[in-house]
Amino acid sequence: MSVVVTGATGHLGRLVVEHLLAGGLSADQVVAAARRPAGFPEGVRTAAIDYDDPASLEAAFAGAESVLLISGTDVGQRVAQHGRVIDAAKAAGVRRVVYTSAPHADTTALVLAPDHKATEELLRSSGLAWTILRNNWYTENYVGAVEQARATGVLLTSTGDGRVASASRDDFAAGAAAVLVGGDHEGRVYELTGDVAWSADELAEAATAVLGVPVVAQQVSSDEHRAILVGAGLDEGTAGFVATLDADIRRGDLADATSDLRTLIGRPTTPLVDGLRAALGQ
Repeated sequence: MSVVVTGATGHLGRLVVEHLLAGGLSADQVVAAARRPAGFPEGVRTAAIDYDDPASLEAAFAGAESVLLISGTDVGQRVAQHGRVIDAAKAAGVRRVVYTSAPHADTTALVLAPDHKATEELLRSSGLAWTILRNNWYTENYVGAVEQARATGVLLTSTGDGRVASASRDDFAAGAAAVLVGGDHEGRVYELTGDVAWSADELAEAATAVLGVPVVAQQVSSDEHRAILVGAGLDEGTAGFVATLDADIRRGDLADATSDLRTLIGRPTTPLVDGLRAALGQ
């Protein structure tokens, strides 16, 4: 078996490589593929790839059994880029592609979902074997907000009563590795989440426990949130995107907690407070 991990220098990709090695694959069975691959354990093969360069993709995928397609970060370009990865995998004779998608990508109104839904459709029609991993939020996404709360004592949010079924990035990486090395996953869609969906108030409680200083959640409207972020120096586009994400959470788009991730990794997912503590090095 040979497994190619794309986006391997990213936070998730590096952890997937670590879990593949810990899970029984030898270093020469793992290919870490990225624009500038470096810093991997001795023996791990590396490949320089660009989602916009089909030739680099085909060369990296040659001889591989499976490819983990970690979704790109170029919003607006991702569908075309992901399509090139899928086409290159097919041309290189890869048997299976595993894709990191978004929660309920085919039915949700989540602002991030359209690119993922389109990629899932490309994968389903590719003729390749496939597995779709619909990752909920990473607990680490909140590290910046918690760090800011260390100084202010406030977590600014417009999520209302919405809840988030987050897990640690390491949990999601362990789930991806389990799918890549295990059997009976083809043609399956996994809704990967933490075991517990938490509220903004519970995030503030977790931040209080981790930081050792009182933190409270301050709820504002979407318009107020956007204006505050712009006033703090964010550009209009980024501020609007953040406020829209919070509105999606308020609507319940990230609240669905399932047992899929817990089942894949064979243990409970990392609780919110423990995930924050690890991410902050506390």
